[in-house]
Amino acid sequence: MTRSYGIIIYRAFEGKTEVLLCHPGGPYWKCKKNFTVSKGERTGYEKAIDTAKREFKEETSFNAPSNIHYLGTKKVNKKKLVTIFYANMDIDVEKCHSNTFKLESPKGSGIIKEYPEMDYYKWFSLDDARKVIMKSQIYFINKLEDKLKEMKA
Repeated sequence: MTRSYGIIIYRAFEGKTEVLLCHPGGPYWKCKKNFTVSKGERTGYEKAIDTAKREFKEETSFNAPSNIHYLGTKKVNKKKLVTIFYANMDIDVEKCHSNTFKLESPKGSGIIKEYPEMDYYKWFSLDDARKVIMKSQIYFINKLEDKLKEMKA
């Protein structure tokens, strides 16, 4: 089973909680409106938290914050288990950029093109995040909302 690790960043904005979500890059995602949490797979014997921090840096260009907490783990499909951490941090989405990957496009053409792993970043209210995030990740938005309510209580 493949394992991915990531960090969901939240901030308080005008009295409401917002989360930073990323739009995947490349031709497959070009016309899709789904967003995702910054996450990726472990390399070697990397610790889960270190994978999450590395992926955050690769996909946003920002260093991960130091106040990271475990949020939850969920099997998102038959072959993938995702663990997400959370932290409070405010980021200027205009300054975000990600690493790139190469892909033959169109498939079978022999033409190799380079694409950003994430091509767009946006802050969403928790309700709006549930509408745009990949369905398998709604669990993490709900879990974050629960954690933040616990912290206020």
